[in-house]
Formats: sequence, structure tokens, C-alpha cells
Amino acid sequence: MSRVVFDASAILAAANNEPGADIVLRHTADSIVSTVNLAEAHGRLVERRIPAKDAWDAALSFCHEVVSFDTRQARLAGDMVAATQPVGLSLGGRACLALATLLKPPVHTTDRMWKRLPFAAEVRLLRQQDHPVQ
Repeated sequence: MSRVVFDASAILAAANNEPGADIVLRHTADSIVSTVNLAEAHGRLVERRIPAKDAWDAALSFCHEVVSFDTRQARLAGDMVAATQPVGLSLGGRACLALATLLKPPVHTTDRMWKRLPFAAEVRLLRQQDHPVQ
């Protein structure tokens, strides 16, 4: 299998057993996640009143490799603001795309609007109706 980058929505799909969770589970051993996306997924689980330790363990369980958000990623994510502002992409989304742009693996997300973004990263949507299972 080849490496893939997960955004927070991919981690949450798996943690919540939502559509697309099966694809996330298939790629967990090859996953790369930015610390920004890990924090976002953890925070969303805590918002759902999952105890912080359990939320952290759940989010981390879908991450094979966690990559710290560094200055190269920060610069690239900042450069993306103008192109992503019309679709409201968050810092977490830009951090994920920056990581994928630098490392070159495809990104797995549930967010359809990412397919409309003009970046080099390959975007794979997790929902069955969005793309064939890979």
C-alpha cells in the first residue's frame, strides 16, 4: 500500500464509524497526519463529551505517522489563504493540504469542496458516492 494523508474529517469518520470509515481503516497502517489535524480531531471528540484521554487515544489510533507542523508547512498553508478563502477552508485543512503537497501522497477527506481547490495534492473523497474504493 502507498502512504496517504488523513485530514481531521477522515479520523472522525473512522472514530464515529461513519461512511468512509472502512477506507480509513484500510489505510491506517499507511497514514500520515499533521499535528494540526490530530489536534482538530481530538478537539471535536472532546466537544462530543468524550473524556479527553479516550478522545486522544481514539484519534491517535488512526494515525500511523504524525508529522509536526513546521515552518515549511506553515508558509505553504499561509500561501493558500487567498485560494481557499472562498470555500472557507480552515487552518487545519490548509495544514493537511500543505503536508500532502510537500510529501506527495494523496489526501483522504470527507469534504467535497477540496476537489475544487487548485492545488497539486491529489484529493480522495471517502464517501462511497464520491469515488470508488481505493
